[in-house]
Amino acid sequence: MAKSTHSAIVDPRNEDVKIYINGEFHSRENAQISVFDSGFLVGDGIWEGLRLHNGKFAFLQKHLDRLFAGASAVHLDIGLTREELTEALNETIEINNMTDDVHVRLMITRGNKKTPSQHPSNVVGGPNIVIIAEHKVADPSVAQEGITLFTVTVRRPAPDTLDQRLNCHSKLHEVIALVQAIQAGADEALMLDPTGAVATCNATNFFIIKNGEVWTSTGEYCLNGITRELILEVAREKGMPAFEKPFSLTDVYSADEAFVTGTFGGLTPVIEVDGRTIGDGKIGMTTVQLQNLYKEAIHAEVSE
Repeated sequence: MAKSTHSAIVDPRNEDVKIYINGEFHSRENAQISVFDSGFLVGDGIWEGLRLHNGKFAFLQKHLDRLFAGASAVHLDIGLTREELTEALNETIEINNMTDDVHVRLMITRGNKKTPSQHPSNVVGGPNIVIIAEHKVADPSVAQEGITLFTVTVRRPAPDTLDQRLNCHSKLHEVIALVQAIQAGADEALMLDPTGAVATCNATNFFIIKNGEVWTSTGEYCLNGITRELILEVAREKGMPAFEKPFSLTDVYSADEAFVTGTFGGLTPVIEVDGRTIGDGKIGMTTVQLQNLYKEAIHAEVSE
């Protein structure tokens, strides 16, 4: 895999993981969903990515809050309570004998259709729920050396087109953005909002450091990331001025530091944007400090 915020160390144990599908477990090669599934047909579904630390899902309640809010927004009946869904997550890690350094993808679609179409009345039965747990350690070299970004022509749409705060299966615009960035020689894509302000990256939230201040976008055109929220919290707790505000590429090019956040990679430094070196082209002191504060917050969460 090319360098990215999702670069992971290869783990052969993942060949034998058991995958949860609607209450049953299947081997990797036999884990299948119908071609009539709503997610496959029209991208109709929601999902969460979670990390397992010391046998506990970090910030599980925040992830479930976002999941159930998204389901309510798109009028998707998950069919399980929060407690039942938590039990399914725990069953998945238990059957796979997992305790640490695990990434879990929880996906819920509206269910199978009796014919290929958008209309929800064609759903047969309940939703499809899939849980994929894998042994995944983020490549430590990426967190130290950083990534490069390219500002793509694909914009984040306005909320009245597709609300970017929804963690939904409709990700084609992000895939197109990533492909464009890769073709331009960068690792990942930086995306603007409809006003021309910086919004987010294709799969992570974007931050810059300017004059000791932490800046990220307004949040109107990006996923309401759990890690994004946490970084703003820990920064403010330590007395760092941290703002959600509109800013331009001019601000990015002149930033002292930049980084992206996500559940899998945590904080990943950005060393170059559109061929412009950010700071001195290395991970910055504030980014390192925030990485450490993030790790401390996870430790406190899973130790409770």
